[in-house]
Parts: sequence; C-alpha cells; structure tokens
Amino acid sequence: MAETETFWDSLPRPIIGLSPMNGITDHPFRYIQKKYGSPTPMFTEFSSVHGLSHGDKKLLKDFLYDESQRPIIAQIYGYTPDLFRQTAIVLCQLGFDGIDINMGCPAKSVAHGGSGAGLIKTPRLAQQIVQASKQGVHEWQAGATARNCPDIPSFIADEVERRHRSLTPYYRAARPIPVSVKTRIGYAESEVDEWIPYLLESEPVALSIHGRTLKQGYSGSSDWDEIGRSADIARGSETLILGNGDIQSPADARTRVADYGVDGALIGRASYGNPFIFNQANEYAHEYETTLQDEAHRHQMLHIALEHARLYEESFQHLDRYQFAPMRKHLGWYVRSLPGARGLRRDLTQTSSVDEVVEIVDRYFAYRKRWKDRVLQPAL
Repeated sequence: MAETETFWDSLPRPIIGLSPMNGITDHPFRYIQKKYGSPTPMFTEFSSVHGLSHGDKKLLKDFLYDESQRPIIAQIYGYTPDLFRQTAIVLCQLGFDGIDINMGCPAKSVAHGGSGAGLIKTPRLAQQIVQASKQGVHEWQAGATARNCPDIPSFIADEVERRHRSLTPYYRAARPIPVSVKTRIGYAESEVDEWIPYLLESEPVALSIHGRTLKQGYSGSSDWDEIGRSADIARGSETLILGNGDIQSPADARTRVADYGVDGALIGRASYGNPFIFNQANEYAHEYETTLQDEAHRHQMLHIALEHARLYEESFQHLDRYQFAPMRKHLGWYVRSLPGARGLRRDLTQTSSVDEVVEIVDRYFAYRKRWKDRVLQPAL
C-alpha cells in the first residue's frame, strides 16, 4: 500500500458491509457476524464525543472489538468540532482502522440537539466536523495521544493506554486512518443535490447513504433513486458511495450496486438473527428459512444463540449497572423461525443470564424430542 492508501483501497468490490446500528452492533454481535459470515467492513455503534469528554467511561464498551473484526471502524456523533478532533486521537490510539461520523441518526434526542441527521441543517458545521476529525488523525500521526487532549479525563486516557499496549506493533504505529460519513438523503425531503456536494467538499473517504429522510425515520421505503443520484453527484471524486436501506441479502446488494452505480452497500436489519447472511458460500445463505426446519440446523442456530449470549455476558458483566436485557432481542431473532418459536421466544426474552438461556434451550430440545418420539411412534 502507498502511504496515502487505506484499507478501503484493498476491500473486494463491490463492498458489502454491516451497517452500524445503535443498540445492535456491539462487540458480541459483530464477532458472531464475522465468524459465521464475511461482512467487510464493520462499524461500532455510535458513541457521543460529548459523553466521552464528560468522562462517561461506560462509552468505552462501545469501542470493544477483537482482531477478527478488522477492518473495524469506530462511529461517533456530536456537534462540537474540537471534541471530534480529540476523540479522533483517542480512536487512533485504540487501534481502529477507520473513523465514521454519524450524520444520519433520526432520533429526537440526537438530531434535535444538532447531531446525527440534524447536521443536514448545518452543512458548514458538518464540514468543520469532518476536517476536525481529520486533523485529529494527523495529530496522532505526529505523536499526540489521549494525554494531549484537554477534554479527555485522565482515567479515560488510562484505559486507552492499557488497550493500546495490547495491540500488535502494526496497529500501535502511526497509520493513515480514513474518515468517512454515514448520512441520509435529507431532512424532511430529499436534499441530495445540495447536501451531498457539501460533504464531498470535505473529502471523506466514503459516504454511506441511507435512502430515507430524517422525517421518515425507519418508515416507508428506502429511496434508491436518490442514492443513485448521490453516486452520480460523487462521480469523479475520490469518495466511495455506499447505499443503505431495505437490502435483504448480498445478492440484493450486488443488484442494487449494479443498478444504481454505487461502490457498495451496507446490510442492516436483515442481519438480525441471521449470522450467515454475508456468507453466500454457506448453504444457509441461500435457504436460511427452510433449512431451519432441519434438526441439525436448529441445533446450530441455538448453539450460536448460546455462543452470542455467553460472549455478551463475558464482555459486559463486569461493568457497573450491567444488565442482560439487551441480549434478549437477539435471542428472539435467532429462534423466530424454529418450530414452537412463539413459546421459545417468550421464555428467552425473559432471561437474565446465560444459565437461564441454557435451561430454556435444554427444555426446548427435551420437549421436541418427546414430541418427535410420540409422533413417530408406530401405531399398535
């Protein structure tokens, strides 16, 4: 790689990655997706640059990852450029492969404060945030660390240094760390003809564009015509365009890439409970729903659900105010297509520990065996 090249240059084309999703794409979820599929790249959940500067140490859990997840991109949000600069230094020191700025979250608590998709209303500020993040990367390459960031508390810097020491020499060294942006097609209506050129002026390495407006939230359909229009606007620039919204499979993603002229696509909600979705070479990727009726496949899906739950507990149980509850939705997604799913989901979504999950899964298989033996018992 040349000095100015980054991991984005070596990704297979089209790029098919896992979309960042708040409350979903934490370390355990990404680990499972990477182990049983092949999304590349992957993003963390978004984390507040303001929260980090205010000493909210629990936000550091958002920046947990392991080497299997590379290339791994940290996503951040906020509205103060200098906090983006300082947070970029922290993220570089933590060994991330890229930094992504969230300009697409439609949540009122985020957008109405001027962050996330709220930045569509303040395009000059959006540009300043991208430039400040790039400046942080340059300062880190010149030797700056979390200790040099006046708004990063010392105990946060302590943890950053501890994690930095565990990295391999390559990831401890100064590298080109690309800055990208995830956004939407507009605020109340599509504004790509005005909004996308503003972002391109700041030269992010990639723009991930969700084909809905802030006003739509996650309702209605993703407007891929407007994503395609964004790709047309970006033609000739060095910024990659990734489409996002309503993609159901890698095959669907490739079709949209070809039809709309984008460089890649991100898959989001279709990955819920389906860790094989990114692996087209795997038999499950083609017949996921139907094969779950097979006994061996039911065993495997429940094995993966348990593996995910164990990793969740191991990763977070040491944290203050730890709760198992965020894991429950994943368990429900894993079993939604299994025989007897309604009762199984009801039980799993009331669990508070891995031990309780194991007990319910064992009970499920014991019941299924008794049912099978009774059905198959020859009539006298």
